[in-house]
Amino acid sequence: MLIRDVRPWGGDPVDLVIHGSRISGIRPHDAAAATEADTVDGRGRLALPAFSDVHVHLDSSRIGLPFRPHTGRPGVWGMIMNDRENWRSTDVPHDEIVAGTLEQMIANGTTRVRSYAQVDVDCRLEKFDAVVAAKEKFAAHADVQVMTFPQAGILREAGTVELLEESLKQGADVMGGIDPSQLDRDPAKHLDIVFGLAEKYQVEIDIHLHEPGELGVFSTELVLERTRALGMQGRVTMSHAYDLGSVSEAVSRRLIDEFADLDIAMATVAPSTTGHLRLVDLAAAGVRVGLGEDGQRDYWSPYGNCDMLDRTWQLAFVNGFRRDDHIELALAVATMGGASIMSHDSPRVTGVGDRPGVAVGDRADLVLVDGETPTSAVMDRGRDRTVIHDGRVVADGLRVVGA
Repeated sequence: MLIRDVRPWGGDPVDLVIHGSRISGIRPHDAAAATEADTVDGRGRLALPAFSDVHVHLDSSRIGLPFRPHTGRPGVWGMIMNDRENWRSTDVPHDEIVAGTLEQMIANGTTRVRSYAQVDVDCRLEKFDAVVAAKEKFAAHADVQVMTFPQAGILREAGTVELLEESLKQGADVMGGIDPSQLDRDPAKHLDIVFGLAEKYQVEIDIHLHEPGELGVFSTELVLERTRALGMQGRVTMSHAYDLGSVSEAVSRRLIDEFADLDIAMATVAPSTTGHLRLVDLAAAGVRVGLGEDGQRDYWSPYGNCDMLDRTWQLAFVNGFRRDDHIELALAVATMGGASIMSHDSPRVTGVGDRPGVAVGDRADLVLVDGETPTSAVMDRGRDRTVIHDGRVVADGLRVVGA
């Protein structure tokens, strides 16, 4: 395939030559050249790596359903129970909502997804099965990792561990954990189960951390301790963790250095908080950082619209970015940052000025989007998009192709 007249990361117009699933050549754009049979007309748009959403709850989505009054109660447990009380009340089958949400994500330019799939004594494996079915339906359009996720904790309700293990037997890609100190109130036991199951089934770990200040640091230190002791470097992600930067500069620096040393990744949803570890510092240290949309208009909040370009704007905004290189860093995190969490074969973002993902030898997972520069694309969030996955067009004009 040939992709004509595109500007990788806002550079000069080129033609991208695709063989199989890889970019095999980049040559200056020749407007007079004859059009080849299998050609995509870039029309001068930006060529960026496709988006990677590495923190999304497909299992709780309400995308495509009418808006409803928010009925969540304060605190994580109150929100969990609100979801439990309401998620079955839709007229649309749950698996159709999940698949429809993934379809919209792909149409907007996301071809790599790590989704939570809640497993507990209420929904058992019903939500997990719905996410797996969506993954299989769009297997040719996106790479999807399914995380078995104890949203309601591991220790609070008898039978949870057995359900989590069953989901791992059925092929879950990632083992999840959540607030080991604040929710389960036995962080050592919680994390021993998480790391034990991950070791047994040879999957990665993703810890969902809402805990504040010193408590969040304490739980994080227990994760660091187990990662080091079990030799799980490069296989652990901390998600949210939005208060780890609130304690002191010395603690922040130490945590960033330890994340870099143990190759522990971070997944952010660009929260409106001031206590998070600074994105520029994480990138400079070489920590793998990815972005996600979190819930999609679900029972936790009305936010989320399946568009990672919108969430990239939010990431730049909450970090106070104005410089072009910083805003482009947010875009790099939203694309290749998440890709490097899902696969170590993907090039990671190595610093503020690094712009990986559109070079010879890179995987042909791309989004073509209108914009004068990458910064203007983030600010304007244009809707003229073409999405390429593994060297073939999977969406164009905000519609998935060949589903």
